[in-house]
Amino acid sequence: MSRFYYYLIIINMVANIIASVPAILLNYHDDGAVISMLLSIAAGVLLVTLYTKFFLKYPGKTLPELLEKTTSKWFYLPFVFVLAVLWFVAGLITLITFTFLLIRYLSPEMPIILICLTLILSVIFGCILKTDRVMYTVEMIMIITSPLILFIFFKAYSSNSLNWDFVREAALYINQVPNWHSFSACFFLFLGAANLFIFNRFFTDKQKFGFRQIMFIVLISVGTLFTTYFIPIGFNGLEGIDDLVYPWISTTDSIRMDYFIIERVLFMFLLFYLGIAFLSILIHWYAAVEFLKFTFKLEKIKYKDKVIGIFLPLPIFVAISLYFVTVLTEYQLFQYSSYFYDVLVFIFPGMILLFTYINRRMKNDESPSEN
Repeated sequence: MSRFYYYLIIINMVANIIASVPAILLNYHDDGAVISMLLSIAAGVLLVTLYTKFFLKYPGKTLPELLEKTTSKWFYLPFVFVLAVLWFVAGLITLITFTFLLIRYLSPEMPIILICLTLILSVIFGCILKTDRVMYTVEMIMIITSPLILFIFFKAYSSNSLNWDFVREAALYINQVPNWHSFSACFFLFLGAANLFIFNRFFTDKQKFGFRQIMFIVLISVGTLFTTYFIPIGFNGLEGIDDLVYPWISTTDSIRMDYFIIERVLFMFLLFYLGIAFLSILIHWYAAVEFLKFTFKLEKIKYKDKVIGIFLPLPIFVAISLYFVTVLTEYQLFQYSSYFYDVLVFIFPGMILLFTYINRRMKNDESPSEN
C-alpha cells in the first residue's frame, strides 16, 4: 500500500492519544476498559480490512461518485450530507480539545476565541486545496513531527518514573465485562480508513493489501492503545486516575529532558502534537467540504465566472466552531464526544451493507458491456 494510505490510518489513531479517548478509557478502568480495547482491535482491524478491500476495487473513485452511479438521488444526496456532518463534528472535537489544552497549559491569559480562531485559520484554507496537495502537506508535517513525538514516547517508556507494577495491576481487570463507551471510543481510532471515502481519488494506481499490511495495522493499533491507556497508569497509578482531565498531559509533565534547552517535555509535546492535531482537523474538514461540494454542487455556484461556491462552507465552519468552543465545558466535551463515538459504532459497520450493494450494482452495470 502507498505510504499515504498509512498516514490516514495513523493520524486518526495518534491524534486521539491526548484527546477525549484516554479520559473515557480511564474513567472505566475497573469496568471493562481492558477487554473493550482488545475487542475493538479485532473489530477495528476487520473494519479497516473490509473498507480498504472495497476501495481497492475502484481506484481513484470516491464514495459519493460510486453512490451517484449505483443509487437513487433521494438516497445519496441526504446520505452524503450526513457524512459531511459526521466528518465536520469529528474535526470539531479535535479542534475544541486542543483549544482547551492550549488555554489551560500554554496560553491561559489569551481569549479562548482568539486561540480557536488561530487554529481554524491555520486549517481552513487547506480545506479548498486539491487532494494531492493536502496529502503532500500531511506527509511534510508527519516527517517533521513524528520523530520528535516518537522520541518523547521513547522517553516515557524508558523513564524511571514508569512503574510497571501499576501497569500489571491495570491489566488484571481484563476479566471484567466489556464496557460499551470504552469500546466505541477505541473503535473510533480505526475510522481513519473511512477517509478513503474521499481520499481514494488520490490512489489511482493498483495497491496491494494482504496479510503483512493487516499485521502492520494490528501492531500500530496495539501500540497506540497500549500507550494511550497503560502509560498514564504506569506514571500515575490507578488511584484517582479517572479524575485526570488530560492523563497524557500529566504523564508528559512527569518526564524531564536532561541536557536539553527545554527541560519540561510537556511544552515540546504540546507544540509538536499540535501538528498532528492540525492534520487530523485538516483531513476531517477537507472531507466534509468535499461531501458538501458534492451534495450542493458548490462548484457550479459562480460570480463573474469565478467559482465562489467552494468557499461557502468555510464561514459556517468558523461560526459553528466559535459558538461551541465558548458554550462547551471540558466535561460536556468529553460527554458529547462519548455519545458521538457510540453513534459511529452503528453507522460505520453498517456501511459494509452499502458496499455490498454497490458491488452488486457495479457488477450488473459492467456485465452488459462485457457481453
